[in-house]
Amino acid sequence: MSSVQLFLDILLAASALTAPLFSSSPATNEASGLVKFITPLEVSRPAERRVAKSKVNKSKEYVAQSPTYRVTATIYEAVPGQTDDEPFVTADNSLIKPHYGTKKRWMALSRDLLKRWGGGFDFGDTVRVSGISKKLDGVYTVHDTMNQRHRHCMDILAHTSENLDVFTKGVKIQKVAFE
Repeated sequence: MSSVQLFLDILLAASALTAPLFSSSPATNEASGLVKFITPLEVSRPAERRVAKSKVNKSKEYVAQSPTYRVTATIYEAVPGQTDDEPFVTADNSLIKPHYGTKKRWMALSRDLLKRWGGGFDFGDTVRVSGISKKLDGVYTVHDTMNQRHRHCMDILAHTSENLDVFTKGVKIQKVAFE
């Protein structure tokens, strides 16, 4: 038996002798009676550090596995000439309110980018967009799809009063996830 193994066995025995045999709070999810077995590595760390590491911080981060796509970005308005017969109803059945604009941060993707047609995005996904302008770069939600003739394109929903005219190639988009 090596000296390291002997040291770990002694440490394990000492931690077993010093640990209480019964839990003081029977309302916990642990089995009543015996306390959880503590490994020698956990004995060396303080209990409050173990608890702090187990908490998960929910924030927006890039999904590590999601690819970055380069697309052509344009602007569309909810008018019959640029949409279908129902300009205020998107492809995922969301309703566009009368006072919509680019601050709403809704977008449409070409069909080749949507999961329904073999792409990587789905309706309701949040997407980070960069490469258009300081005003229009940011996080958008996918609510609509474009006409089937478009490939590798995205449309940003804008109001007619905003007078935006965008046609930018090489814009980067990447799916954002909540972790």
